[in-house]
Amino acid sequence: MKCPFCGYYESKVVDSRPAEEGATIRRRRECLSCNKRFTTYEIMERLPLVVVKKDGSRQTFDKQKVINGMLRACEKRPVSLAELSNFADEIEQELQNSLEREIKTTDIGEMIMGGLKSLDEVAYVRFASVYRQFRDISSFMEELNRLLLED
Repeated sequence: MKCPFCGYYESKVVDSRPAEEGATIRRRRECLSCNKRFTTYEIMERLPLVVVKKDGSRQTFDKQKVINGMLRACEKRPVSLAELSNFADEIEQELQNSLEREIKTTDIGEMIMGGLKSLDEVAYVRFASVYRQFRDISSFMEELNRLLLED
């Protein structure tokens, strides 16, 4: 790390601590040449995730869209916003950890359904009815029967 005072390239870390709720690391450094101290911040690099929609168009991943979709499914259900936010964080982290930079909306939808099934079965069925575009009552009943058989 280059010293902002003298330009020397060697420094030692005097103190490290998390900052911004653990999203970054704050480091106090001391230049090995002029002995002046300065602060640096270390931020985890995130590569942009691109979502491929059903029509083939592409847009950047937006965690808020995931939360909004789950909120609609969980309306008037005993699921807290904190639970949905945590689950959306888990989805985003899993997508970031995969080596894929382009993710299909169908894959994200399946991840959401898997989580909603464990959070609230009614919310799961609501989300599935929109996501899977049930055409009639029989396709809706098939999903309900599949849900009952899994329990």
